[in-house]
Amino acid sequence: MKVLFLCTGNSCRSQMGELLLRRLRPSWDVQSAGVEAHGLNPLMIQVMEETGNMPADLRSKTVDDLAAAGYPLDSFDAVLTLCGDALERCPVLPRSVAQEHWGLPDPAKAVGSEREILGQFRTVRDNLKTLLIRWVETRP
Repeated sequence: MKVLFLCTGNSCRSQMGELLLRRLRPSWDVQSAGVEAHGLNPLMIQVMEETGNMPADLRSKTVDDLAAAGYPLDSFDAVLTLCGDALERCPVLPRSVAQEHWGLPDPAKAVGSEREILGQFRTVRDNLKTLLIRWVETRP
């Protein structure tokens, strides 16, 4: 199974999705990208390190970067968009590619104390993990 997580900047939510699904289904080919590349959010890295080791090659990338690396959009079995902007700007996918939208809040826009902002990152991470556990149960 080849799965793509798509978000606006590939800095938070889509990276979390990729890392979580890789851990849940190590045999699947899981990627993430953005319609733009904004770099990795350091708070995303911090909250994901709480759940396990981070791959050394983790980087922010675009859909075009993936296509250049041999992952055109039509090669995926499923594309999961995680923000409204990515859903609106997602290229038209062939019918063979299943698309789902999970609109999750952007933790990078959280306000408050450092503790409160980290709490928002953890909430998005944990909600995404719950969605993924349910989603993978319906896949072969």
